Amino acid sequence: MTRFINYGRQCIEEDDIQSVVETLKSDFLTQGPKVKEFENSLTRYCGAGYAVAFSSGTAALHGAYFAMGLGEGDEIVTSPMTFLATSNAALFLGGKPVFVDVEPDTGNIDANLIEQAITGKTKAIVPVHFAGHPCELDKINAIAKANNLFVVEDACHALGAEHLETKTGSCKYSDMVVFSFHPVKTITTGEGGSVLTNDEKFYDKLIMFRQHGVTKAPDKLINKTESDCGWYYEMQHLGYNYRITDIQAALGCSQLKKLDMFIARRREIVEIYRKAFDCNDHFDFSVEKYYAKSGWHLYPIRLKDKHKSKKKEIFTKLRENGLGVQVHYIPVHLQPYYQHLGYKKSLCPNAEEFYHSEISLPLFPSMTNDEVDHVIKTVLNVFESFAIA
Repeated sequence: MTRFINYGRQCIEEDDIQSVVETLKSDFLTQGPKVKEFENSLTRYCGAGYAVAFSSGTAALHGAYFAMGLGEGDEIVTSPMTFLATSNAALFLGGKPVFVDVEPDTGNIDANLIEQAITGKTKAIVPVHFAGHPCELDKINAIAKANNLFVVEDACHALGAEHLETKTGSCKYSDMVVFSFHPVKTITTGEGGSVLTNDEKFYDKLIMFRQHGVTKAPDKLINKTESDCGWYYEMQHLGYNYRITDIQAALGCSQLKKLDMFIARRREIVEIYRKAFDCNDHFDFSVEKYYAKSGWHLYPIRLKDKHKSKKKEIFTKLRENGLGVQVHYIPVHLQPYYQHLGYKKSLCPNAEEFYHSEISLPLFPSMTNDEVDHVIKTVLNVFESFAIA
């Protein structure tokens, strides 16, 4: 039977399992010390001042938009080459996503097109680090400062990546950075996400937002007369139950210790792919630009013109041969829901072209060299068969 190698997969080892077991045997399964330990580990690794862990990357995006005050009629400028959550979380708050086209070679938002998308309603720029490759953050930050806008990095693909030798998550070029810890991401907590920031006011709002808009902190209470009561709490915002558990945070603490190793292995596999696929006549593969160290969450290839009309057949053939390839992504503005909101096809031609040509090959740290070789041979054999046909 043909072995099946998915495009992404978590790497869970015995020490990860043991860390979860220890928490299961402890006094706290949720709202305990492991969540804070995980948050502190994230700030140390990334170099940010504060971290707030959430139940998912989507919840983290929702929290970040709330913290910056996104409201009815406000706009965010972002990329259509992303998972739906990036723009959906703005809709949750009555905001409006404004999509800007992408660079053909990275799939990242084209920083040169951002300024023309800014209006009097724009609240923030939300660059998405597609496949783990950081956007041109220095340029984006300069545009934001010139227009008095927030920058929220959707770095759900990019934990462990770097821009100009600065860790993604440091918030050097942004107000907040959002990560995801879904199983196919660089590290996992099962489901989970986080927001990192250097702004204490954002931090306070994020903490309350993830727990129903409630605070018990004496210095944050509005009614000071009951601030010394052990039971007293206040709901100051309309928040959600977006809390992550100690069980998940325990896994995150263990995984984070291996992050650099995970990134190194991803980069090693990418280099093997690059050498094997160099100068092939069937597809192009993503570049790594001078300012970036990619986290290589995905390994996207882009079909050359002669193969684009056969994408469905090639995709199917690769899967039939045991490769769990995927397509990242259908541009958000092409979704029926967004079409009903008035977004038009051909809004972002580069993104649409990227979608029509892109296929993501398997890439994850626990891939063996034999599996990497199997992917290479299978990919080349499938494309050769279509070339001959």
